[in-house]
Amino acid sequence: MARGDQLSRQWRILQSLIASRRGKTAADLARELEYHWRTVYRDLEALQQAGFPIFTDRVEGKNFWRMLDSARHSIPIPLNLTELMALYFSRGMMMVLKNTVYYESLQSFFQKVKATLPPATIDYLEKIEETLEVGSRPFKQFGQLRDWIEMISEAAIHRKIIEIDYFTMSRKEKTRRKVAPYKIWFFDGAFYLIGNCRLRQDIRVFALDRIRELAITGETFEMPEDFRAEDFMRTSFGVFHGKPQQVRIRFAADVAGYIREKTWHAAQKILPQKDGSIVFEARVAGTDEIKFWVLSWGSKAQVLSPASLRNEILSEAEAMLHSYQT
Repeated sequence: MARGDQLSRQWRILQSLIASRRGKTAADLARELEYHWRTVYRDLEALQQAGFPIFTDRVEGKNFWRMLDSARHSIPIPLNLTELMALYFSRGMMMVLKNTVYYESLQSFFQKVKATLPPATIDYLEKIEETLEVGSRPFKQFGQLRDWIEMISEAAIHRKIIEIDYFTMSRKEKTRRKVAPYKIWFFDGAFYLIGNCRLRQDIRVFALDRIRELAITGETFEMPEDFRAEDFMRTSFGVFHGKPQQVRIRFAADVAGYIREKTWHAAQKILPQKDGSIVFEARVAGTDEIKFWVLSWGSKAQVLSPASLRNEILSEAEAMLHSYQT
């Protein structure tokens, strides 16, 4: 029997006893959980031996299992097993946001949840934690962005214009800009600001770690009623925007399955080919980021169109070949 099944079943037993003032017999629980009554009885004894405050009460010739009233009232948060597992799981996923207000708030919430639980329940949840593991890729250290995140959030809430010194990586230059902050966006391991740039007179995306100085001004702005961040970002293949273009990329048969199993772009189409390969189609806002995605698949990916992207990939391939020949 899988340990996860046993933990799940025992947690459901606890939840059922917490919800019942009268208590339940092993047969009642067996019918409810759809397990044999002997299995449920063993679970009840195991929970009792583990220190959970449950006991039997003889009523009309039947043994009713009950939770002590003091214990029933000390677990006010009605979380089921999967919700608690999700909470533990989210802590691992949020590790990439360590040293930010988001991670610290989750930790604070987690500690408050634990404070409401008796020691036996905490021990039980620690066993659940042993069954979960979250892997993480390399991520940025966000401690230095703490002030930026808090200031931008405050400005966005109160509709205040911010003034920033922003370093543009492509041009290697710093510019002073006023921006109406619409949304903080976390994508692919980095924080971004979506806002209306007064300098460019357009909605732009700014990487928070490229902001060198930031101040909240006394100027206010109105959020456009029809602006939706998800709609704005839907056409982009990654983060940044450019001229919309239709792209077609052929992927070899031995990697076609990897492409099919994910949604890479909201407007993508996957066209199967007779030889087992596929053609990926999408209309994207700019091709800079999709270019690096294509390169990551090496010879297994071939750009069919547009010609401009195809030529960029060819130039990169020639430059790579040259660097290995020297």
